Amino acid sequence: MATMLYRLGRFAFRRRGLIAVLWVLVLAAAGGAAATSSSTASTTISIPGTEAQQAFELLEERFPGSSPDGATARVVFQAPEGERLSDPENRAVIGDIVADLAEGSQVQQAVDPFQAQTVNRDATIAYTQVTYNTSPLELTDETRDALEAAAETGRDAGLTVEIGGNALLTLPETGVTEVIGVIIAAVVLLVTFGSLVAAGLPLATALVGVGISVSIITVLTQTLELDSTTPILATMIGLAVGIDYSLFIVSRYRAELAEGRTPLDAVGRATGTAGSAVVFAGLTVVIALAGLAVVNIPILTKMGLAAAGAVVLAVLVALTLIPALIGMAGKHILPRKQRKSDTPANGEDKPGAGTRWARFVLRHRVVVLLLGVVALGVIAVPATDLQLGLPDDGSKPTDTSQRRAYDLISEGFGPGTNGPLVVAVDARGSENPQAAVEATGATLQGLDNVAIATPPTFNRDGDTAMITVIPMSAPSSTETEELVHAIRDEASDIADSTGARVLVTGQTAMGIDVSQKLDDALLPYLLLVVGLAFVLLVIVFRSILVPLKAALGFLLSVVAALGAVVAVFQWGWLADLFGVEQTGPIMSLMPIFLVGLVFGLAMDYEVFLVTRMREAYVHGETPRESIVTGFRHGARVVTAAALIMISVFAGFVGSSESMIKMIGFGLAIAVLFDAFVVRMTIVPAVLAVLGKAAWWLPKPLDKVLPNVDVEGERLQQRLAESDEREDRKETVGSRS
Repeated sequence: MATMLYRLGRFAFRRRGLIAVLWVLVLAAAGGAAATSSSTASTTISIPGTEAQQAFELLEERFPGSSPDGATARVVFQAPEGERLSDPENRAVIGDIVADLAEGSQVQQAVDPFQAQTVNRDATIAYTQVTYNTSPLELTDETRDALEAAAETGRDAGLTVEIGGNALLTLPETGVTEVIGVIIAAVVLLVTFGSLVAAGLPLATALVGVGISVSIITVLTQTLELDSTTPILATMIGLAVGIDYSLFIVSRYRAELAEGRTPLDAVGRATGTAGSAVVFAGLTVVIALAGLAVVNIPILTKMGLAAAGAVVLAVLVALTLIPALIGMAGKHILPRKQRKSDTPANGEDKPGAGTRWARFVLRHRVVVLLLGVVALGVIAVPATDLQLGLPDDGSKPTDTSQRRAYDLISEGFGPGTNGPLVVAVDARGSENPQAAVEATGATLQGLDNVAIATPPTFNRDGDTAMITVIPMSAPSSTETEELVHAIRDEASDIADSTGARVLVTGQTAMGIDVSQKLDDALLPYLLLVVGLAFVLLVIVFRSILVPLKAALGFLLSVVAALGAVVAVFQWGWLADLFGVEQTGPIMSLMPIFLVGLVFGLAMDYEVFLVTRMREAYVHGETPRESIVTGFRHGARVVTAAALIMISVFAGFVGSSESMIKMIGFGLAIAVLFDAFVVRMTIVPAVLAVLGKAAWWLPKPLDKVLPNVDVEGERLQQRLAESDEREDRKETVGSRS
């Protein structure tokens, strides 16, 4: 591995013009294709194997043309103080508004609330459900403007009018905070390298990788039915790892220069050693992201694979474009003082902060280890109260029209109206379908926590019906979840007595099924990802205990990060500081997604830091000396890499999209915990306690495992032999 990458680095250095032009052409081609693409993001969440999905597909089949996945909008009306909506003037205004809405080219149906009986008892609050024949993101500006115009018409007439539903859904936008994150990363690079050129290389290459990956995602969005958050996630991960991987190689290159190497030799050695670490670090991230496929939720699988593709591109760019740009930069990659000096500075005259910290941890290893574990354990405590759900209008900020509409409906009709359950009754196998459906409706109405079960709506063939069940409780409450389970428990009795099949769907039921599916998949996912990465790290480090320690450290980081997410987004601690306007259940996808991303990123720091220790140990240093050496060479780089990742991820906390905000915060805090508490504190303490045992590998296993030479031992032997041959030639030549 190291030898192959050594040759690749030298090739890219020599052919730097060609390599740079090729990457620019790839970027231009991908960007051009994206600019001319008209792909639309998907808003459909498919959960194969769940009852909610089966019911959805049944309704789609039996009610053709109903567009069950189409956009919906709830236009909610409230009468002025002392008036009623049933007053002639107010009723006329509402009728005109609904009539105007129904004329929209994309509108499937808009029914007057007095006809649909969606007016509360005292006629102070009413709503009309507007359904569309296309998905939310495919609605035209004209359609959205018609909704806004309807609201303004009602407000001009003195009514309070608010709009809820997914018809107002828009693509999340990149804000100024994401840009600030990149600027902070640039400042960190500048401080780390002391050279504007050296600081610019990782940023430039990361942007190239992200530009290509996001452009490809944009082109394939409609073909692969990708979610609107997929390119944002790819940007987030691609930027973070792209900067870090390039940073690691540039830093190693400057260290090789400091040892007196020529630029060509230094870039080869840097790509061979640091590049090997980058490859294996990237592999762990790819395994973690691609492993999301085991959950069998298409949206999660596609997001994971897209982000994994961004990581692969980041690795390729770091291994090829960085050596090429190093060749173009020449001496400008060094600080000004070193450029003017003919003698390379090795920075070994006095111990740096990394060396001093490593020695401190070695002296107090047991105390440091206990403090680190206890601190993360305390932060993880809120995770025991983790509540999962899918976001709805009730989780939006209180100043939005969607949230005000949600609250008005709760006030006028009860909280359950915001989360109706759709019960599909398949009576095709019944002797009397109508009687079977009516019996089902009566059973549903008799269940606890049911406010109302509406009269059934039959399909054209009369063998399938929809019944809307309005719970008394809020959509995200445990009472509503218990009602869904109660309906499903009754389904078997209904089938035995009537021959009808009963299935429950709707957003609330879908959220329950998603949470259950993710819970069931979490353990297999952990076993798969941690198992594969464990094998990979055993091959890299030639050790059993080091990979085991890495996995346990990851578990500490991810549980502590989940605890912090619960404390902020569910409990509301420091919510104002992080711009969380509305607390509530944690999104169902968050835990497993956080596990995948954090594991991959945690292994990055493990590989970056511990490979230097392994390299020193292999070259003859004692276990304690190798820890100090690893920190002397790697602490500054890992610290910079962590600060960069934290900056990039924290930048997305300012996103208007709740999922992106939550993921950004979770990843930023997880990197903080993992880099500075686990890898920089607990890891050296554990290695100091273990001593030589840390690098133990059973001899039978040592013979079986391939030697990937990530520490460059074989490469150095080869180069040393080459130097000896050159010296002998020079000696023979001088004698002759």
